[in-house]
Amino acid sequence: MQYMLLIYGDEKARPSDLPPEAMQQDMQAWFQYSDWLRAQGWMVAGDALHDTDHATTVRVRGGETLTTDGPFAETKEQLGGYYLLECENLDQALEAAARCPGALYGSIEVRPIEAFDAPEGG
Repeated sequence: MQYMLLIYGDEKARPSDLPPEAMQQDMQAWFQYSDWLRAQGWMVAGDALHDTDHATTVRVRGGETLTTDGPFAETKEQLGGYYLLECENLDQALEAAARCPGALYGSIEVRPIEAFDAPEGG
């Protein structure tokens, strides 16, 4: 079963002036985590997202496409990245979420992927 780990954190709480050594140390934890997921055979994909000041929200209302800079909702935590996992069960996905470095300062939402059967002939 596939699970999406959605990594949330307060992007405004991160210091923007970290020395390169501290930034490298922080990134090392993420690289080690990704390596651990691969060693478990669970990792399908994963990426970090740019901060929300690079986001554009799209809506279609009355046939008109509307775009807005940034996210629609003001929230304390923003979606900062994800991992897509292939696990045997929810317990494995929860173990992976608990080991995620982002869980130390934010939250990890674990969501199963809904699988739909393709229509015949399509």
